[in-house]
Amino acid sequence: MVTVVNSKADVLKATQALAVNLNAAKGLQEVMKSNLGPRGTLKMLVGGAGQIKITKDGHVLLGEMQIQHPTASMIARAATAQDDMTGDGTTTSVMFIGELMKLAEVCLAEGLHPRLIAEGFDIAREEMVKFLESFKIPLPNAFNDREKLVCVARTSLRTKIASAIADQMAEVVVDAVRCIKKPEQALDLNMVEVLHMKNKLVTDTRLIKGLVLDHGARHPDMPKRLENCYILTCNVSLEYEKSEVNAGFFYSSAEQRDKLAESERKFTDDKVRKIVELKKKVCTEENKKSFVVINQKGIDPPSLEMLAHEGIIALRRAKRRNMERLPLAVGGNAVNSVDDLDEDDLGFAELVYEQTLEDDKYTFIEGVKHSHSCTVLIQGSTDHSIAQLKDAVRDGLRAVQNTIEDEAVVPGAGAFELAGHVHLEQFKRSVQGKPRLGVELFGKALLTVPKTLLENSGMDVQEKLLTVVAERERKGAPVGVSIATGDPIDPVVEGIFDNYSVKKSCLGLAPVLAQQLLLVDEVIRAGKSANAGG
Repeated sequence: MVTVVNSKADVLKATQALAVNLNAAKGLQEVMKSNLGPRGTLKMLVGGAGQIKITKDGHVLLGEMQIQHPTASMIARAATAQDDMTGDGTTTSVMFIGELMKLAEVCLAEGLHPRLIAEGFDIAREEMVKFLESFKIPLPNAFNDREKLVCVARTSLRTKIASAIADQMAEVVVDAVRCIKKPEQALDLNMVEVLHMKNKLVTDTRLIKGLVLDHGARHPDMPKRLENCYILTCNVSLEYEKSEVNAGFFYSSAEQRDKLAESERKFTDDKVRKIVELKKKVCTEENKKSFVVINQKGIDPPSLEMLAHEGIIALRRAKRRNMERLPLAVGGNAVNSVDDLDEDDLGFAELVYEQTLEDDKYTFIEGVKHSHSCTVLIQGSTDHSIAQLKDAVRDGLRAVQNTIEDEAVVPGAGAFELAGHVHLEQFKRSVQGKPRLGVELFGKALLTVPKTLLENSGMDVQEKLLTVVAERERKGAPVGVSIATGDPIDPVVEGIFDNYSVKKSCLGLAPVLAQQLLLVDEVIRAGKSANAGG
């Protein structure tokens, strides 16, 4: 027999190939299953150097876990791609793919062709996307409906961190997003600085409508706290500079050398004097205003001395991202030259103060008037609690952004999946032929979310699930599962909402990937000498 495949390659034929893909999907589902929902358990990841990460965020888990299996890593990549697009729904996608594969296995064992199941999945997916459009709750003015936004953020955050902290953080992320929104412009979450300080407790995390810079003034005589501050944001070098061209200076006496050094120094001093003159012009005894300079380039010691003498706080080498946010937070313009400085170029903040933590200094700029940039200051006593909160805040911000952009929400607590299951049970009657089995499997697979929510809450899954499904069939209104009792609840009344875009993206991704994996009938794994032409 002549073979065209490299003799060292592994070749898995039809049933084996399918078994490999099914096992990978089921294995990944088993790993992720216990994380779903507010009652989900945590996973502890330990790095090679002993660093620890405790999380139940699906995106973090799939990103940090080293997955060897090619099919499993393909599912993981697809699920993390969804998280990158919508900020949530990783665990749900992995579980949904696993459940579709698991249920398909039974039909395949009975001799049904995978192509027919895939057709059924396609029909069911299109029907579910239509059903989602009718099931969502429109929010035409989502930005101003703070209560709904807090509910969405709370639902997202409770699945990542403890509910007591999640409720507090929900308020923080909603206020942060509302703070940076500019009329008629798309939201840019980069305008929310997420800064962490290893200090105090996680519950001390707060939103600062202003900015926190992770460095302080570089002169001991500068004031540590100023009120009613004008803020000059500039990108001007205030340090002694060498000439750009290689020039030789010849002098015949010490006086000439001193004169040369003085004229070189004068160039920098003149720039500093212009800033000082502006300060004297706008800050008088009567108005009790003070002055702060934040510079992206350097300020040398003699210049710092001049500024400190005038009672000015000066920060040098500020990070570029902070320089972009500063004018948005405090107002004014970022200037590249000290010529023609005007009061209009200055921003304003009610309070600027410095806080020292061990060797690090932080400068707080608070009390700004029309802030379009803000800082979420995460505090915590351990590295892993700060990392966990950082990941959760990122997801919370995305959840709020999605709601504002979608102008719609979907009732949560498994309500959409339950309603979809009941809908497909009726819809399958209109489907002719064998693809009907695929539609039936799709409907059953949707139940994996409420089923797992109940399982993670320690409930009797079968009994409670039947009750909830019966309730949906009887009422026709959105019905979710209570993680406290397992009984049917109305998610709209309880304030449990999911993102519309996350559900839509999950429906677009999971069934398509499951179809592709089912239709694989041969896996060829190249041997070591494949590239060497052996």
